[in-house]
Amino acid sequence: MTETSETSQTSQDTAVRLDITVEASQEKAFRVFTEQFDKIKPREHNLLGAPIAETVLEPRVGGSVVDRAEDGTECRWGRVLVFDPPERLVFTWDIGPDWQVASDLEHTSEVEVRFVVESENRTRVELEHRNLERHGAAWESLRDGVAADGGWPLYLQRYADLLA
Repeated sequence: MTETSETSQTSQDTAVRLDITVEASQEKAFRVFTEQFDKIKPREHNLLGAPIAETVLEPRVGGSVVDRAEDGTECRWGRVLVFDPPERLVFTWDIGPDWQVASDLEHTSEVEVRFVVESENRTRVELEHRNLERHGAAWESLRDGVAADGGWPLYLQRYADLLA
């Protein structure tokens, strides 16, 4: 059983906050999220000119979040800032409101995922996509996009399905 909750957003919120509770130990919850991120990220979320073959979240500080296309091209759209198993992962969101990779890394936001123990085999996963205002003009449209059903809620549902 999984439970999902959302924090309501106002027009001034510069963050999207969601959480889901999964029936898994903290260690397993973290491992599945990081090692199977390829199965969580929707293939249709694609900035490449060819279909995505895989999405890789490199499990280390300084690693990348990268989509690799079937034709061998790559799109690096995130950078791992914190990799602290089994409690916390932080990576950048280097995609702007135009849904293209940001050329200026000063205009990127952060995604923090915390894995909070509720019991031995139950973990609350808290996702916060913050500092969205850093994206500049039209940042609200980016916030609304990642908060919509096809954004982070879809990622978390796919994640929960892997653990079910």
